[in-house]
Amino acid sequence: MSRLAILALGLALALPAAPLRAELELVMAEEAGCPWCARWTAEIGPVYPKTDEGRAAPLRRIDIRDLPGDLDLDRRVVFTPTFLLVDDGTEIGRIEGYPGEDFFWGLLGRLIEEASVTAAPQG
Repeated sequence: MSRLAILALGLALALPAAPLRAELELVMAEEAGCPWCARWTAEIGPVYPKTDEGRAAPLRRIDIRDLPGDLDLDRRVVFTPTFLLVDDGTEIGRIEGYPGEDFFWGLLGRLIEEASVTAAPQG
């Protein structure tokens, strides 16, 4: 092993690892027969993963009657659809109901922007 490789390995072991940034996730709480869930699925569902928002906060769909235990929510989910912006399983924002395509993108964009401002390193 060259001296340069040994030095690089030594530095890598000596420096603390940078903390990993938890990924944002958009959790959609829905239920069978929900007409607004179906409308969101038709209008937004196909394009969501291809958007900047979809890449920043990938979608996870859950049933409102079977909420997973890995979510730390601010309050109970009552309405469908409810969109929960979560960071490492902790709710940081919420959209209750589906207000239509134009309003949805604006509301979600604001939540993601606020999350990125909050997560920005303080200097």
